[in-house]
Amino acid sequence: MTLRPCPTCRTPTSWEGNPFKPFCSERCQTRDLGAWSNESYRIPEKPQEEDGEGWSAEGEEG
Repeated sequence: MTLRPCPTCRTPTSWEGNPFKPFCSERCQTRDLGAWSNESYRIPEKPQEEDGEGWSAEGEEG
């Protein structure tokens, strides 16, 4: 039997016969779902570089 840590509480948990896998319990599964719904988890995003669209020095009268 292989034990894996629960992603929420880190308790070693068997996946065999566990209806809440990869979590150890319904409580940890619900806590994780709540964190997603509250947007507590964030995926880092690389800032978009400005490509200069919509701006041009050409055609300006000075």
